[in-house]
Amino acid sequence: MKDVAPMTRPIPRSRAVCALGLAAALLAGAAGPANADEPRAAALGQVSSAQVIQGKSKTVQLARPFVDLVVGDPEVADVMPLTDRSLYVLGKKAGTTNVSVYDGLKQLIGVVEVEVTYNTPRLTQDIDRLGSGGARVSTANGKTVLSGDVDDGVAAARAVNLARQYGPEVLNAMQVRSPQQVMLEVRFVEASRSAGRDLGVNWQAVGNNFGNPAKGAWNFAAASGTGALASGAAPFGAVIGRVLSSGVQADVLVQALEQRGLARRLAEPNLITMSGEKASFLAGGEFPIPVQADQGRVTVDYKKFGVGLTFTPTVLTNGVINLRIEPEVSQLDLNNAVRTAGVAVPALIVRRASTVIELRDGQSFAIAGLLQSVNEETQQALPWLADVPVLGSLFRSASFEKKETDLAIIVTPHLVRPARPGERLRTPLDQTQAANDVDRFLLGRTGAPAARPVKAGGYILESKRARDAVVQ
Repeated sequence: MKDVAPMTRPIPRSRAVCALGLAAALLAGAAGPANADEPRAAALGQVSSAQVIQGKSKTVQLARPFVDLVVGDPEVADVMPLTDRSLYVLGKKAGTTNVSVYDGLKQLIGVVEVEVTYNTPRLTQDIDRLGSGGARVSTANGKTVLSGDVDDGVAAARAVNLARQYGPEVLNAMQVRSPQQVMLEVRFVEASRSAGRDLGVNWQAVGNNFGNPAKGAWNFAAASGTGALASGAAPFGAVIGRVLSSGVQADVLVQALEQRGLARRLAEPNLITMSGEKASFLAGGEFPIPVQADQGRVTVDYKKFGVGLTFTPTVLTNGVINLRIEPEVSQLDLNNAVRTAGVAVPALIVRRASTVIELRDGQSFAIAGLLQSVNEETQQALPWLADVPVLGSLFRSASFEKKETDLAIIVTPHLVRPARPGERLRTPLDQTQAANDVDRFLLGRTGAPAARPVKAGGYILESKRARDAVVQ
């Protein structure tokens, strides 16, 4: 048996050269990226971070020796070399920057990311010491970030104000654990200047209109505890304040004064807003004011007048309500009108107050002493005859009238909650129903009492809910 040698085909020289070139290229391509990634990986391995408090310094250690460095933003941090493996970093301004370090061949061997922050540990201690515990402090791109849950809006505002002492830019991400809604009952009551004298002289006349279900009839004179008001020297607001301080409800007081004809209500708005938010009210109108513009054009602005109110409540701990209130009563004054652009623009008679107080749910306070004095002089005369000397006085007459009014603003805040889903809301028609033919023609009534009582709806007073829970 003969051995048969395998058949082989010789490769041409040109093809062999091409094959060797292709293999070399493939090997170079495979080795090239690996060699290129080695310095990049080494550089990325030297990336480090350092956090420095503003106004303080820190030493940063490097793994490899360096020869030169470059600071990205010198206004954020000062960087100085201590040794060939350590840096001295001083925080100048809150923000971020980086430090690039190079070797003797000017090759990048590392990057240090530097963040300069405010003194957050000290700020956290100050916030806890002021009673705003629960607020967490952090930083983000040179800004102070407040997060966490706090007891009330006052604690949140206190933490924000304190954080602004460390830096002007503060991001408030805090949440109030139990947000509250506040309803403000306001009574604008106006009385003549003599109303205080009338109340002082006839205490019992008004006192008989008050009643206390628990203690029987309420004695106005005994509750006031003073006889100085009887002289009429005290203003109307002083009488209001004495009565409110004795525990009488504001509605009972206003109704008694109206029954005696001593006062009249200008407005009684009820406003509801969240704790820490502003609410406003205006019962009146707006009148146009022409304003001269450029190139001879005339534009129109509008000025508000009437009974207005702006308030901002903040619920503190233990149910105390901090109240910033700004009531205003204004009316048009045509006697002092100003003519502009051929139009008579009336002036305004304004009575305005602004105050900040703290009181509890259901307590009332009064703002008074906003006086207005109006002097009216009227002359009547017969033409020509009134101008005759001596005898002319027989044909003319003059009258003078002086009016003084005192404005008292009675404010009562309440903590409220919304009505439950499906609970019917109260309307003015709940107490009466439309009269039918029998009521109208036989009984002479234009409206009849409601068929059945309606549950109170809308916003529920927190104090009433607490009393109901105790009774049950």
